[in-house]
Amino acid sequence: MRLSNLADYAVLTMSAAARHCGGARASAAELAAETGLPAPTVQKLVSKLSAAGLLRSTRGTGGGLQLARPAAAISIADIVEAVEGPIALTACIDGGTCAVDHDCSVRSHWPVINDALRGALAAIPLTQLAATPAPTREMA
Repeated sequence: MRLSNLADYAVLTMSAAARHCGGARASAAELAAETGLPAPTVQKLVSKLSAAGLLRSTRGTGGGLQLARPAAAISIADIVEAVEGPIALTACIDGGTCAVDHDCSVRSHWPVINDALRGALAAIPLTQLAATPAPTREMA
């Protein structure tokens, strides 16, 4: 399983926005420069993240973007769902079709698995990502 680039970029953008916490606002162009992402991509993400209630945009002098709620109250699951929709590892969970749908012995277990995955992502607050760089893994 792998997140889409857009979901990955959304987490990166929200981490940058969280570093502006405390009333400071940042523009989409500033977030693009800080993250190294293309400005059009950040603008697209800002639209999705704002629609999901994670970012707030203020126009005019002193305007810009800021988190819509405290970084500690925003989880990685919130960000991923803002871009990807509900977290579901299989198509049958969110209404999609499957070739073995009529005789699937594991279908009833997928909600438990999806809830576990969402729970893991929900347990990571944005503050954790914004506060410090991720630890590097040692190569074995």
